[in-house]
Amino acid sequence: MAGAIKIALTGAAGLVGQNLIPRLKARGYTSIVALDKHKANVATLRRLHPDISVIETDLAHDDGWQQAVADADVVVFSHAQIGGLDEAAFTANNVTATARALDAVRAKQPYVIHLSSSVVESAADDWYVQSKDAQEKLVVESGLPVVVLRPTLMFGWFDRKHLGWLARFMQRAPVFPIPGSGRYLRQPLYAGDFCDLIMACIERRPSGTYNISGQETIDYIDLIRAVKEATGARAPIVRIPYSAFWALLWLYGLFDRDPPFTTKQLQALVTPDVFEVIDWPAIFGVKATPLKAALAETFRHKTYSQIALEF
Repeated sequence: MAGAIKIALTGAAGLVGQNLIPRLKARGYTSIVALDKHKANVATLRRLHPDISVIETDLAHDDGWQQAVADADVVVFSHAQIGGLDEAAFTANNVTATARALDAVRAKQPYVIHLSSSVVESAADDWYVQSKDAQEKLVVESGLPVVVLRPTLMFGWFDRKHLGWLARFMQRAPVFPIPGSGRYLRQPLYAGDFCDLIMACIERRPSGTYNISGQETIDYIDLIRAVKEATGARAPIVRIPYSAFWALLWLYGLFDRDPPFTTKQLQALVTPDVFEVIDWPAIFGVKATPLKAALAETFRHKTYSQIALEF
């Protein structure tokens, strides 16, 4: 029974965690331990879910949290350093934290659902790619029963860095800039569908590595147009030269040490990647939400679409 299974979730106050927890509860899972280090986002998680155990801690450095997860039946690794200008932060949050979490749960031999990233097979090469690749290797070689899920760019409720940030910017700015032609193929994945897939893993216990791409491909500029329609934003979409866009991001980075979008992420945006599309709805027994409907659910939900996490 769902209520008898104890689930430990790292990075729980981020995009996936905040989307997954209400869905887990709706499915009947009540024994949940949620761990995250971001003070403000942890406070949001506690406010929304006072009925679960939420621990504010830095897995890479703190102690005291290990006992709370040592007897977990299922562990979902969803912690990750996605952006930033400090290489050490990527190593600490993606590699060191994972090694310590594995040590904390190893004795119980829990089922591990590791949320990796499609970037490990990307043509891009930056601190995020390197650290996510190292993180995945740690989990796969841990000796624990593991399934590895490699999602592409995700969007959904509580999205602070990707489409969520872009949508909020679009609603405030007089114009919305697009680098270059904007014809960069994207395969966005709805976080709600990904959470359904994670729950299918909890119930079915598959093993192996799966590339989880959005079932619909779309050019970046057309995706932005779809976001504009879903949010009702009025800012005109304007193409600007790539070099000018890069310079603006570089300048912004001089004043903000944790910017929502960096020059490295811009380089990854224009890198020509096409990720494998497998029939994950059939493999895991879940339904893929059409992109237009998923964007509407993301930006028009009466409660969750109004909550923006902090960086």
